[in-house]
Amino acid sequence: MGGSVLRRPPFFSHSPRFSMTHHFDFLVVGTGIAGLSYAVKASQFGTVAVVTKKEKAESNTNYAQGGVAAVMSKVDSFEMHVRDTLSTGVGLSHEDAVRIMVQEGPERLRDLIAIGAKFTYKDGALDLGREGGHSTNRIVHAHDLTGHEIERALLAAVAAAPTIQMFENHVALELITEHHLVSRRSVDSSRVHCWGAYVLDSHARLVETFLAPVVLLATGGLGQVYLHTTNPPIATGDGVAMAYRAGAKIGNMEFIQFHPTTLFNSGSPSFLISEAVRGFGAILRTRNGEEFMHAYDPRKELAPRDIVAYAIDTELKRRGDEYVLLDLRHLSPDAVREHFPYIYSTCLTKFKLDITAEPIPVVPAAHYSCGGVVTDIDGRTNVDGLYAAGEVSMTGVHGANRLASNSLLEALVFSDRALRTSIAGRETLTAEVPEVAPWDDSGTLNSEEWILIAHNRREIQEIMWDYVGIVRSDLRLGRALRRLELIQKEVEDFYKRTKVTEGLIELRNIGLCAMLVIKCAMQRKESRGLHVTTDYRNRNDAEFLHDTILP
Repeated sequence: MGGSVLRRPPFFSHSPRFSMTHHFDFLVVGTGIAGLSYAVKASQFGTVAVVTKKEKAESNTNYAQGGVAAVMSKVDSFEMHVRDTLSTGVGLSHEDAVRIMVQEGPERLRDLIAIGAKFTYKDGALDLGREGGHSTNRIVHAHDLTGHEIERALLAAVAAAPTIQMFENHVALELITEHHLVSRRSVDSSRVHCWGAYVLDSHARLVETFLAPVVLLATGGLGQVYLHTTNPPIATGDGVAMAYRAGAKIGNMEFIQFHPTTLFNSGSPSFLISEAVRGFGAILRTRNGEEFMHAYDPRKELAPRDIVAYAIDTELKRRGDEYVLLDLRHLSPDAVREHFPYIYSTCLTKFKLDITAEPIPVVPAAHYSCGGVVTDIDGRTNVDGLYAAGEVSMTGVHGANRLASNSLLEALVFSDRALRTSIAGRETLTAEVPEVAPWDDSGTLNSEEWILIAHNRREIQEIMWDYVGIVRSDLRLGRALRRLELIQKEVEDFYKRTKVTEGLIELRNIGLCAMLVIKCAMQRKESRGLHVTTDYRNRNDAEFLHDTILP
């Protein structure tokens, strides 16, 4: 269970490169909607450190275009939203968690409005949109930049809170547990505790110690495990990897949601080509011009996201192609430019592609992880003092597939519950943190072999894309695991011999998360929701109507 290996035993810790130790009441890792909303509320009860490995606005939340699903109209009801969520989760969503999210969601949305989030209104009321899987209009949005607006409002609230200190360009490296204590005699050895984290200051190139009796992981997703993803470059699964190394339970990692149409070779994150483009009449074709969606679903291009993604993936593997084509050339160029000005202008100016005259090369891309660090309905993990909220967590809400726009709602609701639980016993905030050994990197090297990091990262992403993507098999999973075990052994050896950098930390976490996805997928001998395997094509409720938990 025990976290990273200290470079030397604590009693040799006299290196002049040891950095400072920070003491806070709360430590929040991540600056998406879960971390920032938690920090704003926690600031009323104590000092809060918020660490983020890039700029404070860089998060999956900021890239979310859709909105927040919530019951905000008289024609909607909690029961309808619950039913839609459970149906999409294909039998694995936890009904108690779903009901909590749905019932508390409207009030949490009002919290955002109260701090200044400006959503889109129509005729004096919230303009509610509708997305796949929802039985009525309930998507609260800020045009098509909802995540950006939520981040703006939350960051403004953070800036106005005097008890919050933001640490940008700080990379959480390892959670501090019993393994890192100078002495374990003063702690309960029957349980694992978290007292903070070692954090790399990327600019100073020093590892600092952040101590706090309450730690919230809000690090977002792990899309960068895959070659193609809509997630920003920071989404490397850091929270899941750190929690697993610390002894936290991880669950349902096999359920990775893929968006069907992103622009091929558009970088990281992949540029999304909205599903509305298909709704407008665009046709999917193979590279030689053949239509194919009619072979998978009578609704063709208008089939649900998982079906379209499966169809594209199947055609790519069958033909050995790298992408398929999304064709708008039969549509009016003026109408395309009018309805999709952002997509048109971005493709034209950034990628030199005129979507009215040329077909768009598209591929599915990893979009969202339905699994993560297992928590209860109050955000608690099985590690004392450690909470998790947002995409890094597994609350049980999403089950085998996420209902559109439930992600931001889940982050709001369960980060709020985590805050209320963590302050319920106020004495925990003044609890004495045991003496922690400082990080010691003496005896390690400054390696110039960073090409190894880039190569290994790319290799992991290609292995995951080729063998652990939308469709898996026992053969593919076994091959992927064997190769990843070799890579991870090499990475761990490199990690122990060299001074840590952001790239090395991310590579180590990507490799571990990739293996966790594979191990969960190998346990599920059926096809359900987002997990499709050629060896077990049917859903098997008799044996697999349960979560996949890795202790």
